[in-house]
Amino acid sequence: MGQQVLARAQTLRGQLSSGNGGNFQRPICSSKPIPPPTSLPIAEIGVGTTGFGIFFILLGILLYFDSVLLAFGNLLFMTGLLFIIGLRRTFSFFFQRHKLKGTSFFLGGVVIVLLRWPLLGMFLETYGFFSLFKGFFPAVFGFLGNASNIPFLSELFRRLQGTRSMV
Repeated sequence: MGQQVLARAQTLRGQLSSGNGGNFQRPICSSKPIPPPTSLPIAEIGVGTTGFGIFFILLGILLYFDSVLLAFGNLLFMTGLLFIIGLRRTFSFFFQRHKLKGTSFFLGGVVIVLLRWPLLGMFLETYGFFSLFKGFFPAVFGFLGNASNIPFLSELFRRLQGTRSMV
């Protein structure tokens, strides 16, 4: 059995190398792009981790400020943020001189949620979040204002605009 596999591999190697001098190139019709060798999937893992963090935070809020879900969501969110932008950039973002008040409220809220005072901790986190990310809100609202130009969303908005019932 092993000799058959070895013979088949040598046959395939001969077929691949005979056509273009041993330089096998990827077929043009393939739909998968080859990632550059320096790209790491850590940022992709960070996006997923941040998404799960936001999900657990929202679930913790919906379940009447469940402290375990909120704490788990906070840890996942912070870990995902570290994975996405890196350790150095995260610290330089949070510990800028003009953002220290927002950072202290946000991280203080995380600590208070971990100490099982979820309502107070989430209020502190919310204030810190808005204080930290207030520079990003104009860009987000600008994108949401242009969302009606996206083909699928514009059709959805038109359909929703005609309905007046809340049920």
